[in-house]
Amino acid sequence: MYYVPDGTKECGYYECKKCGNRFLSMQTMKRIPCPDCEAEIDYEIGPDESLEDVLDTAELIEKIEGEEVEKMDEIPFIKVEELAEVKEALAKGGVGTGVCGPRVRTVTACQGSEVCPSGCIDTYTLAKELDERYFGRELPHKFKFGVTGCQNNCLKAEENDVGIKGGMNIEYKEDDCISCGVCVKACRQDALKMVDGKIELDAQKCNHCGRCVKSCPVDAWKGTPGYIVSFGGTFGNNIYKGEELLPLILDKETLFRVTDAAINFFEKNANPSERFRKTLQRVGEEDFRSQLKDAYEGQ
Repeated sequence: MYYVPDGTKECGYYECKKCGNRFLSMQTMKRIPCPDCEAEIDYEIGPDESLEDVLDTAELIEKIEGEEVEKMDEIPFIKVEELAEVKEALAKGGVGTGVCGPRVRTVTACQGSEVCPSGCIDTYTLAKELDERYFGRELPHKFKFGVTGCQNNCLKAEENDVGIKGGMNIEYKEDDCISCGVCVKACRQDALKMVDGKIELDAQKCNHCGRCVKSCPVDAWKGTPGYIVSFGGTFGNNIYKGEELLPLILDKETLFRVTDAAINFFEKNANPSERFRKTLQRVGEEDFRSQLKDAYEGQ
């Protein structure tokens, strides 16, 4: 992601033949180190591309020699009086803006099952649905959603006001098992053991990671994807691990009833500038747990 400062009239647009990375640079040399693989590359596109409109370039929606430049995450140093113009230009390029302050923030997510072999759920699609449902909603204080695809927890779901982690409801198909023991070795919770050539599951130890399902060479484990939801997590000056207050959720309809209940409870009970965890500690969790249970059961 690259920023072109105000007043810039020229920049270099490069493509690395070794790793395929494309990037903008203020340096306009015939040979330049690639910022990704550090190979010294000949310029492929540019340098000295003329920039008709610096603002468009800073937003990285300009097309140079027919090649579309990658959209950036942040544009620093925008003047307040220029915000409306910048947002309009971004919208033309299909780029939305984030939010800050007392409202639902941008939903964050890991790559999920569509990219990562460890993933149990499609995090990208879920994050978009959560974003469409809640993004920018005005609340007493900021409210964050984090979505991670599995128990590896790369996104650190429990650090968020509502964290959603991918899991699996597992079912052992004994007739298909060849007693190879691969699933026993794959399980990190010691929830499986081999007894007289048969697998025994300790359901109390199982954390729904789905590693047994993914490791089995003969599909003797059936896994149904689901959602492990935590509530009231914080990070920063005061760290609190969000708590799992419900069983594994197996459908989005139930998931959204539960997330609705959580955010509605916060909206109704929180004081201004009070995070969700502080609200739960102040008013107590009994009523919140009751409302979550009703939402989970569809009441």
